Amino acid sequence: MKFKDFLALIRVHQWYKNLVVFLAIFFSGNFFDTNLIYLTIVAFFSLSFVSSAGYIINDLVDLKKDLLNPEKRTRPLASGKVKKPTAIFISLLLLAVSIYMAHTISIAVTYFIILLFISHQIYTFFLKNIIFADILSIATFFVIRAITGAFAIEVKVSPWLILCPFFLSLFLSIGKRQSELHLLKEKSAQARKVLKEYNKELTNSLMIISTTLLIISYALYSFLSEHANLLYTLPFALFVIFRFYYLIDKGSEIARHPERIVKDKAIIVGMILWAIVVGLLIYY
Repeated sequence: MKFKDFLALIRVHQWYKNLVVFLAIFFSGNFFDTNLIYLTIVAFFSLSFVSSAGYIINDLVDLKKDLLNPEKRTRPLASGKVKKPTAIFISLLLLAVSIYMAHTISIAVTYFIILLFISHQIYTFFLKNIIFADILSIATFFVIRAITGAFAIEVKVSPWLILCPFFLSLFLSIGKRQSELHLLKEKSAQARKVLKEYNKELTNSLMIISTTLLIISYALYSFLSEHANLLYTLPFALFVIFRFYYLIDKGSEIARHPERIVKDKAIIVGMILWAIVVGLLIYY
C-alpha cells in the first residue's frame, strides 16, 4: 500500500471537520495559553483518528455503492488498492490510538471520543439511509466535536457552541445532498440510498431554512455574548455564507467537497477577514 493510498483511506482531507474543536479555546479568549493550545491540538488529532476509523468502516459498508459514484470509485477500497483486512486493522489501530490520546487529556474527553465513534457507527449502519436523520446525524457529530474542545480545556459549554456548529453542519450537509443530486442525476439513488427520498425542490427549501437558522444563531451569539462588538463581524460571515450558497446553487464540486474551498479565493478572503476581525475584537 502506497502512502498516498493510506492518506486517502483515512481521509485526511476531511480532518477539517475537527477544526471546530478550536472554537472553545478561540472564543473563550484562551488562544494564547500554550498549555490549553496543546490540549486542544491533542484533542484535534484524537478526533481526527477516531473519525478516520469511522470513515474506513463506512467505506467497507459502502464498497459496492461507491463503484457507482464517479468520484468515489477511485477510493482505495473501492479501487482495490487497499485490501479489506488491512483496512480493518488500520481502523482498529486508529481507534485505539485515539482513545489513548483522549485519555491523556481527561476521562470526559475520552467519553466524547467513544460517543463520536459509536454515533458514527449508528449512522453508518442505520441512520444514513433515513431521510432527515442522515443530515441531522452529521450535524450532531459537529456538536460533539465542538463540545469535546470545551471539555479539553475545561471551559463552560455555551449554548452557542452547540447551536452555531449544528446549523453550520446542517447547512453544509444539505448543500452536499443537493450537489450530489445534481451530479449523479438518475444514478443518485443507486449511489446513495437516501437520495431517492430527496429532490431539488426539497433541498432548496431545506437550504433556505438552514441558512436562515445559521445566520440567526450567529447574529444572536454576536449580540448576546460578552463581546457584543462581534456584531460587526456579521457582514463578513454573511458574505461567506452567501458565497457558499451560490456555489451550491451552481453545482460546484466545493459543495460536495468543502475541503476544496481553497479553490475559491473569494471565500478564503472572506474567512480570513472574518477571523482577523473576530480575533481583534476578542483579544484587543
